[in-house]
Amino acid sequence: MDRRRIDWKASARHVHLYARENESERNNQIVFAFDCGQAMCEPVDGMPRIDRAVTAALTCAFVALKSSDKVSLFGFAQRPQIMTPFVSDTRAFHRLQSAAAGLDYDATEPNFTLALATLTAKLQRRSMIVLFSDFTDPTAAELMIESIGMARSVTADTLATQRSVVLQRLRRMGVDVIEAPWNQIGYQLIDRYFEIKNSEAIG
Repeated sequence: MDRRRIDWKASARHVHLYARENESERNNQIVFAFDCGQAMCEPVDGMPRIDRAVTAALTCAFVALKSSDKVSLFGFAQRPQIMTPFVSDTRAFHRLQSAAAGLDYDATEPNFTLALATLTAKLQRRSMIVLFSDFTDPTAAELMIESIGMARSVTADTLATQRSVVLQRLRRMGVDVIEAPWNQIGYQLIDRYFEIKNSEAIG
């Protein structure tokens, strides 16, 4: 037996060794939300960012279903486009695939306030929301976080600094941010999902 599993306090009280048995949380609600606005239509290595996001989300969604959690998809641009019912079984995974295929690209800026207010109103219980988004200019960043007070210059250096400011602000707000190349985001998302699930921070 792994000594880390021994409950030393309980063992001392009963003069016998007692071990802790931890069971992973089940039946959590996971929502994969997609910004389908202008920035997510831009290509990355020949494929739109939104398509890369959908691939990563569906991969993680399948893992979540195998882990006995429930999954829903939510897409929005200027207004909410789609929200699927929660799927709780891998046999219904095709419903998520069909819904993801129906996400429309939109050459407008997303309305985060309307989208997240709509999503929150639809959720009946505490849920983990995984939001796929990006921004390519300071204005888009300000739409993600109100009153961030960024400069409007659009050089590569200042954009890198602005991205850093936005990500730092999000993290201070308690948002778990994953920033990764398109070919690594799926793996990092799954790893982070398991970390959060195992820490019992969802339900």
